[in-house]
Amino acid sequence: MSDDVKDVAAPAETGAVSNENKSTAALPPEELARLGDDITTALKTVYDPEIPADIYELGLIYRVDVADDRTVTVDMTLTTPNCPSAQELPIMVEGAVSMVAGVGDVKVNVVWDPPWDVSRMSDEARAVLNMW
Repeated sequence: MSDDVKDVAAPAETGAVSNENKSTAALPPEELARLGDDITTALKTVYDPEIPADIYELGLIYRVDVADDRTVTVDMTLTTPNCPSAQELPIMVEGAVSMVAGVGDVKVNVVWDPPWDVSRMSDEARAVLNMW
């Protein structure tokens, strides 16, 4: 992770915004925390059309980086490479994050490593899908 990028962890991790080099960050910690919370809230509005749970709680968001210039890069995956929503979900994510006040350009990368599995789902998603 570069000096000007912060990481918003996915729910399977800590769910918090972090910055390894806080002393060099141009964004104040309070603003970074606000952006992280607002981006997470925005991501929770995006649902896979075939699954009644949001993509954040499903664990499809692997990483969200907020650069000091407010550019946001989202690394996400899909439940399967053959996902019927493969074309629309990244566009939906870009649109949702772009609507967050204070966010600059947004780039969404679909990644396959590590492959998604049900262990990445939050308890909330497991409850919605009755997957205990």
